[in-house]
Amino acid sequence: MSHSTESSSPAPKRRLFSRKPKAAKGPKKTGRMKQIVEVFKMTRRNDPSVVWFMLLAFVGIVAVGLLIGVLIQNVITLLLISLPLAFLAAVFILSRKAERAAFSQIEGKPGAAGAALSVLRRGWILQEQPVAVNPRTQDAVFRVIGRPGIILVSEGPSARVKQLVDGERRKMSRIVPNVRVHVLETGRDKGQVALAKVPKTIQKLKKSLTKQEVHAVDKRLAALGTKLPIPKGVDPFKARPDRKAMRGR
Repeated sequence: MSHSTESSSPAPKRRLFSRKPKAAKGPKKTGRMKQIVEVFKMTRRNDPSVVWFMLLAFVGIVAVGLLIGVLIQNVITLLLISLPLAFLAAVFILSRKAERAAFSQIEGKPGAAGAALSVLRRGWILQEQPVAVNPRTQDAVFRVIGRPGIILVSEGPSARVKQLVDGERRKMSRIVPNVRVHVLETGRDKGQVALAKVPKTIQKLKKSLTKQEVHAVDKRLAALGTKLPIPKGVDPFKARPDRKAMRGR
């Protein structure tokens, strides 16, 4: 009686110089140029003037480079130098416009003030959750600690959010009485700071603490547990702008 030998046959040996099977390719990463194009499209939808500003910067720098090249009789060299500089200038303008466009998309949404603070770079300790919230109106107060001291950033109409801000200010004066407390109101009304200008406004504040004192203040506040749960609808992560879009990357 014959038996099938298919299952018992030895596996074919791989030759010495045979190619290894190709590994499965993962998802391709988005290229830098593709990211810039996507940021450009998003920005142009919100601010069509970005095209003219970028074009003006590019053409202006190239024209200056050509003029200098003609004067020193070395057009090719100056053109090779001016083209990359013109491209960088155009991308810089795109990044600034993209930042404003990103903020305009989240302005007025719950948690927008916290999202604006997330743009701050090193040296700042951000409390991502609001430290004070009115569950009914969704007005909120966010806190950031840095060398200027404690900065409270409010979200909501001035008259309505004042009670929350005053309460937090009194709390800070009891916990860390020697630390200066700054208050920034976000919005478009008189005396308020536009969302896109919040990071720069905070960075311009006068420094009054050392780096060590900043961390000491943060530990003091953390030890006393000043965190609050976020009510439904006030999630700063949902309002967080696209950082890559802001940087033009």
